[in-house]
Amino acid sequence: MTWAGKRAVDARTRGLWAKGNDSTRWSRCGDAWDALVITPIGLGLAALDRMGADVRRGYPVLADHIRDRLYVMVPADTGHTAQGPGMRVLSRDQQLLLPCTEHGTAASHWISAPRDSAPPLLPADDLALALREVCRLKG
Repeated sequence: MTWAGKRAVDARTRGLWAKGNDSTRWSRCGDAWDALVITPIGLGLAALDRMGADVRRGYPVLADHIRDRLYVMVPADTGHTAQGPGMRVLSRDQQLLLPCTEHGTAASHWISAPRDSAPPLLPADDLALALREVCRLKG
């Protein structure tokens, strides 16, 4: 499976969203992690594929399917090193809406849910480089 292959939302998940039994919570950025916000989702997933990030590793990657944004968690205080097209950083004094359930909501859905209390985080500068390469190739 590729990251790009994880973009599609299955009928089961859409059904769970429609029931409205999900909950989300605000989580403070900049303590354990920063979040790189990449628009559109497909561009961010292509960058994850380009950098060879293992889909099964449990990297925390979140999608907002309503606004077409991908959120990739990176080590705290490193988000500022990432500069790239379609990218911005959430860090200290900012918050991100996280799902409390496996499926979340359309606005906060785990594409890759963290499995551990201290999940692996992707290097911000490597992700920014991969994003620039993907944009260059799409030219």
